[in-house]
Amino acid sequence: MKATLTSLVAALVLAGCASVGRVDPAQLPQAPATYKAHTAQVANATTALTASWWQPFADPVLDDLVARAMAANTSVQAAANRLAQARAALGSAQAARLPQLGASAGASRSTPTPGAPGATQYSAGLNLAYELDLGGRLLHERNAAALDVQAREQLLADARLLVQANVARGYLALRALDAERDLVQGTVAAYAETLALTEKRARAGDVADLDLARVRAELAANEAEALSLDRRRVELETALAVLLGEPASNFRLAPVTWTTALPAVPAGLPSELLQRRPDLAAARSQLEAAQARVGEARAAWWPSLTLTAQGGGVSSELSNLLKSGASSWGVGLLGALPLFDGGRREAGVNAAQAQLDGTAIAFREQFLLALKDVEDQLGALALLQAQGEANARAVSAAGQALKLSDARYRNGLVSQLELLDARRSELANRRAALQVKSAQYQATVGLIRALGGGWSATPALTLAGV
Repeated sequence: MKATLTSLVAALVLAGCASVGRVDPAQLPQAPATYKAHTAQVANATTALTASWWQPFADPVLDDLVARAMAANTSVQAAANRLAQARAALGSAQAARLPQLGASAGASRSTPTPGAPGATQYSAGLNLAYELDLGGRLLHERNAAALDVQAREQLLADARLLVQANVARGYLALRALDAERDLVQGTVAAYAETLALTEKRARAGDVADLDLARVRAELAANEAEALSLDRRRVELETALAVLLGEPASNFRLAPVTWTTALPAVPAGLPSELLQRRPDLAAARSQLEAAQARVGEARAAWWPSLTLTAQGGGVSSELSNLLKSGASSWGVGLLGALPLFDGGRREAGVNAAQAQLDGTAIAFREQFLLALKDVEDQLGALALLQAQGEANARAVSAAGQALKLSDARYRNGLVSQLELLDARRSELANRRAALQVKSAQYQATVGLIRALGGGWSATPALTLAGV
């Protein structure tokens, strides 16, 4: 029996000492040497972004909106609350590794019996307990909690970056919409002038009723389009209010001329994403925390040993409780070793290892999506630059055609249909140019978001065993 028990203890100790599963580096994403859509424009940019990455847009209104969002956005507040919870859990895990000291006091009264009078007994003492962390379970638990705090800190930074980017995108979209509204409203005024001229010529019998109906239809269609843009502006404005944590009913953003600068964004190297992006840094911390929890699960195979000590006094008189004659003390060592648990500990190790494998897969997927985000925005910026140049040529040609058509129509050399076509073409090209300009701003913010915002350094990726 003694030999059997010794063998069982040895097997349990060896199981507890088994090495913790490590993440295979070959299973983690490998950063390419460069981006596929790394354009010369981006590569030659020398202005490094800072944590306040929106400031190069040189727009005081945007600066104010971001500051208000950082102060009151509910998503940021929720992320900060989750960080506070993680820090509290870390404090609990750290406390479990320290000696636990407690005080106790009591009084009891026995019922009198025949031949024995009732008695009162008082007691007071101090109790000390300290668990000897043989297998490192408490250490692994504490390390995992510390890594959870790191992950929550990085997720808070990611929440801030996401809100900042959404505020910038919403604001820039609203400014682009204001410019488009001005353009459409200007076209409405031009159609109103054309209608007045056509009505005058109709009264003189120079144009047919069909021409008059066409102008009225174009005017009404553009008025409807202007109202559609007004509706979209309301939606953008209320969305901004939510991001700022303010009631939509109280939020107003007056239309102004769109003068926001468009900064060049240095892309850097793909490998730097692991250091820049807070969501990837959080995923790294979560991966390391999962490793620590594998070690915590394996440490459950070790026996638990708790060192105890107590001291105090017992007396029937309260005044004598603290005198030396009433004092007592003792020390002890409590050990526990589960011999059969139905496979619970083995299942715990398997669950922790599966969690580690799943976290590694999630890390790889997140990194691949991060690279995709950067490639999408770099490619968009390159193509939008060429598209914008083509749009500029189209706007210039359409404007010249409209001037010629308007002059020829006023002199009765062309039909009204030709004038309406020219005006419609000119408006369509100018709106397309504005939309491309807006897309350039959106892609720039998207690239900054994909690159992790500021260039603040973070520790390099490590996958230390636990």
